Amino acid sequence: MKFPILTLALATAGFVSHAQDWSQWGGTTGRNMFSPAKNLPDRFDPGKFKQGTEDVDMATTKNVKWVARLGSQSYGNTTVSQGKIFIGTNNDYPRDKQHQGDRSVLMCLDEKTGELAWQLIVPKLKSGKVNDWENLGILSSPKIEGNRVYLVTSRCEVICLDLNGLSDGNQGMQEEGAYIVKDTGKPPATPGPKDADIIWVYDMMDELGVFPHNASNSSPLILGDLVYVCTSNGQDWTHVNIPSPLSPSYIALNKTTGELAGEDDAGIGPKIYHGQWSSPSAGQVNGKWQVYAGGGDGVLYALDAEPKKAEDSSFLRKLWWFDANPPEYKVKDGKPIKYPAADGPSEINSTPVFYKNRVYVAIGQDPEHGEGIGRLVCVDATKTGDATANALIWEYRGIHRSISTVSIDPATGLLFVGDFSGFVHCLDAETGKLHWTYDMKAHMWGSTLVADGKVYVGDEDGDLVVLAATKEKKVLSETNLNAPVYSTPVVANGVLYIASNTHLFAFHDAARAAGLPDQPVKPDVKLDPAK
Repeated sequence: MKFPILTLALATAGFVSHAQDWSQWGGTTGRNMFSPAKNLPDRFDPGKFKQGTEDVDMATTKNVKWVARLGSQSYGNTTVSQGKIFIGTNNDYPRDKQHQGDRSVLMCLDEKTGELAWQLIVPKLKSGKVNDWENLGILSSPKIEGNRVYLVTSRCEVICLDLNGLSDGNQGMQEEGAYIVKDTGKPPATPGPKDADIIWVYDMMDELGVFPHNASNSSPLILGDLVYVCTSNGQDWTHVNIPSPLSPSYIALNKTTGELAGEDDAGIGPKIYHGQWSSPSAGQVNGKWQVYAGGGDGVLYALDAEPKKAEDSSFLRKLWWFDANPPEYKVKDGKPIKYPAADGPSEINSTPVFYKNRVYVAIGQDPEHGEGIGRLVCVDATKTGDATANALIWEYRGIHRSISTVSIDPATGLLFVGDFSGFVHCLDAETGKLHWTYDMKAHMWGSTLVADGKVYVGDEDGDLVVLAATKEKKVLSETNLNAPVYSTPVVANGVLYIASNTHLFAFHDAARAAGLPDQPVKPDVKLDPAK
């Protein structure tokens, strides 16, 4: 398969302009959680609810453009493109009486107002929580390209949607009404202008025999004509058996037709510890595109982005691989350490970040397994074959288990990363030298975002903390959003977006953006000196 537009389309894939959309998880194909945006606020007041409701009284807010109501659990991360905002949630706050009960929802909001433009309703899998945990909602961050939206649903599908929903007619499959009620036993729904327009659906369970463990969450990556995702293949309810060990862990589909273009040849399936919830990233090394894949076996893989034909199949060939679990995490006193022991091995759930011919990634486990030892590695992306022994540039073992993706500030060379125990770590991206740690005092599921000399990060207690992106630790503000924060902050067109479980906040300091003097801080802003 050829990539006729790959070089042209991606010539500037690693760069972000000062005023631009955030059209995919990580902002760019390298997935570095960084934005060059300026004049961002460093303190906020999320406001108070109107009496008897969960609607925010905007008169009580500070530096808030608008607030949108979500469901009751929101793990998906925001993407923004062409005046529209996309975020995954559940259906505990239904917006259409047709769609009641436990459903996964992708909301499309108007960027200016936060009002609902349209929504994708995804019914739960009939097999239940072993494949599709109740009330989780959509976990994938959509990728938007042109007039198409690409997503992995909670049904373990890769789905392609029209950017405008059904408001401008039905462009795709013409069977949205049947899709919305699949496995519910209900008659087909009647889609309207505020429903999604489905172009195509690729069912990874039906087509590949994939068995997702509890949830499917990969955030799609696009290179040229192909869209890449992790399949979420994993164990069954016994936590011992892998029902489909020969199914692929990473695949590429034709972005126009949804047809399978290639699958990985890494053979991860039989070695999966638990599940697979990483998302692919990409980088160009010596003029050749590589796709970086975090394995359910704790191994970082670099795959050839261009599928190679072999017999009746096409494969994303592994170019090099690096085992992120050192031997001492696997064996103690001559005996294997059984997963998920706190001092044992982990899989890779975070997203690998490509930056200056290096890949940065941390190991971790399902948050249900609690805290444990971790490892952050910086790996040379120019190696080939088994690179475990010769590709490590530096490692950092001061981190605990992590499901967070790193953010690197190009201006300072500082790297920021969170761990599940709730610590934010600041290191030198070049050497791995630790500058400081900050204790959030609550578990962290999301990632850090570095922008405008600031580090934005949320935690399970609902705190949004702003730190200075400097070698010296400095807390700029701490704000509680009144519900847990499992998502990652993002910036698009000068506005900072962060979702709590129940609300999406659009933070914007109009005075600062206009170059006016900073306003005095409200006296009720308090910082905990112990932090």
